[in-house]
Amino acid sequence: MDPGGMGGQIEEIGEVVRTAVAPVFLLSGVGVSLTMLTSRLARVVDRARALEQKESNTHERDLHLLDGALRTLEQRARLLGRAIALCTICALLVSMVVVTLFLGAFVHFRVSLIIATLFIVAMLSFIGGLLMFLREVFVATRALRIGLTGSSAAGKQPAASR
Repeated sequence: MDPGGMGGQIEEIGEVVRTAVAPVFLLSGVGVSLTMLTSRLARVVDRARALEQKESNTHERDLHLLDGALRTLEQRARLLGRAIALCTICALLVSMVVVTLFLGAFVHFRVSLIIATLFIVAMLSFIGGLLMFLREVFVATRALRIGLTGSSAAGKQPAASR
C-alpha cells in the first residue's frame, strides 16, 4: 500500500468535509425555521380546535364571526403547511448536496453541475418557504383584533380619553 496515496485520500476527504461544513450550517438554519413553523402550525391548530368547541355555545348572530375566524385559521394552516413542505424540500436538497460532495470525491466524477443545481433548487425552495411564512404573518396580523368587542365595551370610553 502506498503511504503517499493514503495521505492524498485523507487530504481529499478532509477537503470535502471542509466544503460540506457550509451546507451543514445551512441545514441547521433550515431546521430552526422548521421548528418555528411547526410551532406556529400547532398553535393555529390548537386555536381552531378551541373555536370549534365553542360553536355549540355560540349565539346564532355570532356564528359568522366564528366562521370567519375559522376560515382565517384554515388559511394560515394551509400557508404554514406549504412553508413547512418547501423548507423540508430545501433540507432534503441540501442533504443531497452533502452526499453528492462525498460521492464525487470517492467516484472522482465531476459533480459541480449537480451540486450547483441542487443548491439553487434548495435556495429557491427555501425562498418559497419564507414567502409562504411571510404571507401567513400578513394573514395573521390582518385578522388580529386587540381590545374588547361587543356593544357594552363599544359605547364606553375610558375616563382619560373623554
